[in-house]
Amino acid sequence: MDDLKTYATSLHTSFEPNAILRGAQLTFVGANRALQNPKLFTTTHYRQAAFAVIAGLCISLILRIPTWTVRILLKILGLFTDLSQSAWDEEVIEGIEFIEHSVLQVPFFLMSMVRYLSPAMDEMFMSSLRWVDETYSKKHEGEELRELYHPHLSSYTNTAVKERQKDPYRAALTFLLKFGRRAGLSLGVYCLTFLPYVGRFVLPAASFYTFNNAVGLQPAVIIFGSSIFVPKRWIVRFLQSYFSSRSLMRELLDPYFSRLPYDSAQKRAWFSSRSGVLYGFALTFYILLRIPLAGVLIYGVAEASTAYLVTKITEPPPEPGKRESVEEWKGKDVKWENKHEFLSLPLEALDSLKGKTGVSSGRKADVRDEGMTTGRQFT
Repeated sequence: MDDLKTYATSLHTSFEPNAILRGAQLTFVGANRALQNPKLFTTTHYRQAAFAVIAGLCISLILRIPTWTVRILLKILGLFTDLSQSAWDEEVIEGIEFIEHSVLQVPFFLMSMVRYLSPAMDEMFMSSLRWVDETYSKKHEGEELRELYHPHLSSYTNTAVKERQKDPYRAALTFLLKFGRRAGLSLGVYCLTFLPYVGRFVLPAASFYTFNNAVGLQPAVIIFGSSIFVPKRWIVRFLQSYFSSRSLMRELLDPYFSRLPYDSAQKRAWFSSRSGVLYGFALTFYILLRIPLAGVLIYGVAEASTAYLVTKITEPPPEPGKRESVEEWKGKDVKWENKHEFLSLPLEALDSLKGKTGVSSGRKADVRDEGMTTGRQFT
């Protein structure tokens, strides 16, 4: 029995099923907490919500242009040819829709562009982070409190937003080029699947390469073996859901990382330590984002929910002026130290785990407090 436990522990990674499930749970808990924030429903946010609905309608219309065009051409062709006995015309339309939604991920691309059109997503994240702090302070009033997140994080400069405001065209072009490379790679891999003899192994090989780098050899081997016997469209949807979820999570965390001076290696370590929870969180929202018309609104809810997620998987940052404290904090925070303890909690007890505190007992909470903490609490 001890040997079995030791073996099970050796297989434990940050991409374990329990971590993915907890991430999915945090999607709904975070959304529920964020939607209770009355400041999300100000006049400004109502205008942004109306803009989001209009944007959703425009996105839906744009996505239908290729299929409408093909349908019109097929109708014209049907005037001269009998298409009633063939099914290839519907297969062409289905193929175009599949490439748009599952290969190129056009809806996700258009929704991501909202971040580059307006700072609304960044403002929503910070507003929700303040609300999480306020809710925590009221809930634990009279107790020893951990340090708050919003006061210190808001004192850091958001370099990404400043750069976009300074040169929005260049920022949009950078985003378009990045998406273009990703879409080109996806389309290229998909086209390779039609090669004779070797085409059937392209997607399994791509899935093995992707997951071997991301989550390790054993899960990659399992995915590779199963993907050989799975229909091609299923594999494409699976791989694209993984890549899109990972991209979505990085987009949602942009307000957090654009303020904090992590280097590339530290950021990779940060994501690797929390990969399972982040994937579960992002995958659930990725599925919800596919709801017609409501996708752009859900994207805003996802950004607000990410503020709650951050308070569960990170330490509160120190003051930006304390260089040594910031460097020490970054070195520790790249690894999620309370991961196993947090993942073992039942869903109804997410707010019960407390770490070391940074505010003296009995002190009334103040969301503007600037004291430094030595640990953290889950709320």
